[in-house]
Amino acid sequence: METPILVILAVLATGAAYVWLRSARLRLRLLGRLETDLRELDQRDSVAQRAAITLTRGDFRRDGHAALLYGLVAVAALVVAVTNDVRWVALFGILTIPAGLSLMWSSNAVGEARLSAERFELERRAEEALTQENLAPRAWASRLAPEELPDFTGFEVGRVYQAGSGLMAGDFFDLFRVSPTRLAAVVGDVAGHGIESSITAFQAKYLLRVYLESFRDPAQALENLNQQMAGGERIEEFISLVVVVFDTEAGTVRYASAGHPTAFLWHEREVQPLGATGPLLMLDPKGTYISREIPLELGDMVLMYTDGLAEVRNGEDLFGEDRIAQHLGRDPGIAPDVLAKSLLEAARDFSSEAIEDDVAIMAIRRD
Repeated sequence: METPILVILAVLATGAAYVWLRSARLRLRLLGRLETDLRELDQRDSVAQRAAITLTRGDFRRDGHAALLYGLVAVAALVVAVTNDVRWVALFGILTIPAGLSLMWSSNAVGEARLSAERFELERRAEEALTQENLAPRAWASRLAPEELPDFTGFEVGRVYQAGSGLMAGDFFDLFRVSPTRLAAVVGDVAGHGIESSITAFQAKYLLRVYLESFRDPAQALENLNQQMAGGERIEEFISLVVVVFDTEAGTVRYASAGHPTAFLWHEREVQPLGATGPLLMLDPKGTYISREIPLELGDMVLMYTDGLAEVRNGEDLFGEDRIAQHLGRDPGIAPDVLAKSLLEAARDFSSEAIEDDVAIMAIRRD
């Protein structure tokens, strides 16, 4: 064998092919993981996941191409060295330069492939964390203001909920049967935004369910709720809340309001205000509340909402309770669902800018 330079080339090319092949295998393994993860995302698209797959596939093809190329160079160099065909010696001799450089550079290829896998794994975990962070407010909102309500025979219900600019909402509503003949409707608002207000709203909503099932008088339920939640370390929190209990057996509507914006009742061909009957919750553990009772007739409708609707602004002007009452009185035969949606649209049209506060609206008609 008179051409040792070809043997050196074959060795260098073999080494380069081996390293690039290892890198390509790592890229292929990562590509398989990424494609599996994407399939497990089901119908949810992931831009980051698809970008990672595209980049990894390109890296795999590059490394695979380099491994194949230098493998062929190694084989060709050995063949020429064995046949000792001097016509090819000079040409293959020149290839020792890129082969040597490739071997030197490819020493980092495996490490880069591992780093790519680690980077994409970190990005995947970060995306999952962000997804969970985005889903958390939705999960809370679905508990505080569910999109679907059971069918309540004898009543037609409409409601609208619009989250404000904050991540976590403090407005909530509830509608449930206290007994076969009594239906309780609740709309409330916790002052402030953020996770603490949202947790307080969650506690108030489900504690109130317990008290409304224990006491026929909604005022008594509010007093017990206030005693339970007032005091402690949450001195800056307070809740406005209105409870309306429809009693189809007694033919009455009984309500109590803890400093909440005035609700309205369409009854006897006029709009009647259902104003506050006690202070805001959580201000005074000894706060007292009263309830008021009104006859309930077929076609009567109650409209409840949070202050995010009444306090929509157009410059210095507020949308206000009077406009809300007028909206109800303008067409009392309107479907509750249409009433709730049209009220929100009217507030949006009135506002000079986007509504930033949470808004909850609920309308219930006795059919």
